[in-house]
Amino acid sequence: MIFGKESAIKKEIMEIGKRLAGLRLVVAREGNLSSRIDAGNILVTATGTRLGNLSAEEIIKVDLTKEEDLKNKRLTSEFPLHRLIYENFPAQQVVIHCHPALTNAYFAVCADLKVLTFETKLYLGDVPVVEQDTPAVTKPELVIKALKTSNLVVLKNHGVVAVAENFKNAFDLIETLEEAVRIAAVARLFKKEILDDLDKELKSDLEEGQAYEMFSRAHIQKIVDLVNADEFIQKKGQEQDLTLQYAIKLNGTDKVYKFNFVKGKIIRLDADDQAPFVATAAPEIWEAIFLGKLDPFVAVTQGKMKLEGQLGQLAKWYVPFGRLFELFRQVKIK
Repeated sequence: MIFGKESAIKKEIMEIGKRLAGLRLVVAREGNLSSRIDAGNILVTATGTRLGNLSAEEIIKVDLTKEEDLKNKRLTSEFPLHRLIYENFPAQQVVIHCHPALTNAYFAVCADLKVLTFETKLYLGDVPVVEQDTPAVTKPELVIKALKTSNLVVLKNHGVVAVAENFKNAFDLIETLEEAVRIAAVARLFKKEILDDLDKELKSDLEEGQAYEMFSRAHIQKIVDLVNADEFIQKKGQEQDLTLQYAIKLNGTDKVYKFNFVKGKIIRLDADDQAPFVATAAPEIWEAIFLGKLDPFVAVTQGKMKLEGQLGQLAKWYVPFGRLFELFRQVKIK
């Protein structure tokens, strides 16, 4: 049975390699792919392979518990990164590392991604960029840290790494980023100084002053006070009838808060999750959100946050919720 599974995964790796090469997201002998077979075994492309023309023999089975497998000379130089990803993220089943030309060019001269479309903001958010000064990843721990808040990471001058539960989802992230970069480049042809009015209107700085324990009552109450004093949310709340119950929950604890919105105003803060929309995440994910390093919409689409309720229904209030999440990061946490 295991041999049939290995054969199917190898076929999938060969197919995704052809697709990457077909869109010139890899050329020549660039990039590497891997997939989990089970808890202790993975398949990974060998060093020096052409992803667009892989053979089954160029895909190596590795037992992550066997020293002789880990020292196989045919392993790609990026194998330590693949190994660390599987050890740190049990839910992730595949890894794609490739070198998209436009993405490489963009991040060689720009520090972060200019978000010009809702699709980019919803599915990518703020893509983390890891400095890279060698031909291979020599500090994989920095990539692991970045992957904790995003399933897609840019390696400056060295392409991207995407992780997901399947190759389709990992590929979609890479293709979406390449398209976002293309849009930013074309927009610059039309207007040298690109301004995103939505982001400009929603932008705000961290307030000075008191820091709160994350998910304490005082922390969440401070957010409520900011929401109810915010003219933008109140205006959009009236225009779009922002009336709903939305709860946020800290995974593994009994800490949960329910915002009761009526036309943009939070009329009551409850400590229960009896709501049509409940967002649940681990402490490190909430911390990234409150620090402004991760957009909650992106956290949901990338599977880092669980949302009970339909994301599409919340999308109609995208603008006021975007402002809500901006206010999240205005309250300092300890």
